[in-house]
Amino acid sequence: MKRSPVLLLIALVIMVRGIIAEAQQPKKVPRIGILKTGVPSDINVAAFRQGLRDLGYIEGQNVIFEYRWADRDEHLPDLAAELVRLRVDVIVTGASEAFAAKESTKTIPIVLGTSQAPVETGLVASLAHPGRNITGTSMFAPELWPKRLELLKEAIPKLARVAVFYNPTGRSTVAEVKEEIPIAGRALGLTIQTYGARDTADLEKVLTGLSKDRPDGLYMPGGVVRSAIERVINFALKSRLPSMYAYPQAVEVGGLVSYSAEEAERYRRVAYFVDRILKGTKPADLPVEQPKKFELVINLQTAKQIGLTIPPNVLARADRVIK
Repeated sequence: MKRSPVLLLIALVIMVRGIIAEAQQPKKVPRIGILKTGVPSDINVAAFRQGLRDLGYIEGQNVIFEYRWADRDEHLPDLAAELVRLRVDVIVTGASEAFAAKESTKTIPIVLGTSQAPVETGLVASLAHPGRNITGTSMFAPELWPKRLELLKEAIPKLARVAVFYNPTGRSTVAEVKEEIPIAGRALGLTIQTYGARDTADLEKVLTGLSKDRPDGLYMPGGVVRSAIERVINFALKSRLPSMYAYPQAVEVGGLVSYSAEEAERYRRVAYFVDRILKGTKPADLPVEQPKKFELVINLQTAKQIGLTIPPNVLARADRVIK
């Protein structure tokens, strides 16, 4: 039975209209939630955004960012819940922020910009097979812990007693401070004194005590809020104490030395994970990446201010010197 040419024409018109209508449907613009403790000028977030631009994602055109900044860790759960209610496609976090994000959602993909020990703290099942909805980059590199003390010892040959500040509620640093750092200290002939400070009041008590019982140097591992780092930097400068940090940003604002995985590079790499997830890859199928590049940063202005001469062999190994 032959079909009427008129009917065939009508069917063709309907089909073409359907194709045109589908083509005219606005594509869903992916929405990325960024959950961080700190300030909006965070250079790591800037590095992540640059990484996305390099992959063709332009803010306001084909990607939308939802920023949530917490001035204290206690505010993180509420901010994470806000991002979940907004139904963002991905949540990008740092170390401490990841726990709040994990408690808020079991389905929205979470990408770690940095985490000191994602397996040990229960964020992922393993680096190779993270499982569930979390993946990203890790700054977990056990060799960093003894190396930082070793570098501090080389910079200050007479170093004997080191005060270590940490946040006892920061799950990613407790094992480092309680177990690994004392072992590394003994191997170098150093006495390690650990000081936990949950908030500003605790920190002030610790610093008051240290003014009387003066150590030879200070060390702040990761997992400490920005305001505490700034307070310790000011204390170290005023007390003329050499100080070692886990982040180069601390050295840029007055700390003496930092040795760490290159943070900006890690956050640029986060863009790769986000891109893969937006294109359909499950977080469980993306292995967590460990750092490969490390950076030694020394602030010579601070060294001069506290009356310290950095040995030439240490300076020669620095990746960056602030003069």
